Amino acid sequence: MKKRSFLSGMLLLSGTLFGCAQTSENYSHSQTFQNMNQTAVTAPQTKTMDTATFGAGCFWCTEAQFQQLKGVEKVESGYSGGTVANPTYKQVCTGTTGHAEVTRIVYDPTVISYDELLAAFWQTHDPTQLNRQGADVGTQYRSVIFYHNADQKQKAEAYKQSLTTEKAFSGPVVTEISPENAFYKAEDYHQNYYNENGSQPYCQMVVRPKLDKFKKVFADKLK
Repeated sequence: MKKRSFLSGMLLLSGTLFGCAQTSENYSHSQTFQNMNQTAVTAPQTKTMDTATFGAGCFWCTEAQFQQLKGVEKVESGYSGGTVANPTYKQVCTGTTGHAEVTRIVYDPTVISYDELLAAFWQTHDPTQLNRQGADVGTQYRSVIFYHNADQKQKAEAYKQSLTTEKAFSGPVVTEISPENAFYKAEDYHQNYYNENGSQPYCQMVVRPKLDKFKKVFADKLK
């Protein structure tokens, strides 16, 4: 458990959190990243929202990061990919429900493309780690893309293969790519967590460094 065992997790930061940061530097300089991040928006100029669902470890971190991007209208933290209906946070933390912590992103495709969201997704975490992000260990922290249509599936699979072929990371990308299924919104206290609890130790020691790095990489796409 992550925030619940914060002190023990801090002991692993030098070899996990910062190791992930170094890995993502390779990615942000890769040609595949450049292609995704520079994809022109070609959607019709109408205010029709689209949805993306990603799991990249702690949803406190990923929520805070995606909230920064122009074109992202709403970000919700929740659970997806499991077998238990309406799971609680406590249940998901046991790792027995099959759910991943995810962020559901509602975005305006006339402002930001799915390709650009994929670029941001792979920047937010280390996708070479199986069921682990930093000190957070368990299937609930797996790297996963839940696609909402065939186009999202095709793009996710193609970019995943390109990242591995190009060796953009230190190892093969193990991100799960699965069809979108039931999404269960997390408890209210998980929503908008960093913005409302930014002074807490986990936010200062873990979320903030990731957020600062994210802002530097995507400086031209921030709100």
